[in-house]
Amino acid sequence: MSIPDAGAAVYSNVTVSGVTGNAPSALKVGVDIKHTWSGDVVIDLVAPDGSTYRLKNSSSSSTPNVATTYLVNASSEVANGTWRLKVQDVFSQDTGYVDAWRLTF
Repeated sequence: MSIPDAGAAVYSNVTVSGVTGNAPSALKVGVDIKHTWSGDVVIDLVAPDGSTYRLKNSSSSSTPNVATTYLVNASSEVANGTWRLKVQDVFSQDTGYVDAWRLTF
C-alpha cells in the first residue's frame, strides 16, 4: 500500500477472529515499511473499538525504512475484530509504502 508524500493517512486492516478474551498486555505489532526517509513516517495501531496506540512519532531520522516490532499494552481491548495500522507521511519530498505488518497475540 503506497503512503502519499505529505498526504493523508492510509490504513491497512487485519481481522482477528477465534481469540478468546482481550488482547495481551504485550501485543506484538510487527511492521515492515519501505520509505526513503523514516523520520517522515508516523505509525499508529487502531484497535477494533477505535482506540489509537502511537507506535512511532515523526523525527529527524534520515535512515530509510521502518522494520521493527513494537509492544503495545492492549489488554483493555477485545482481541477479536478489525485492527488497523494507520500510517502517515508528515513531511514532503520522500515516498514509501507499507510492505507488510502483523499482530502476534
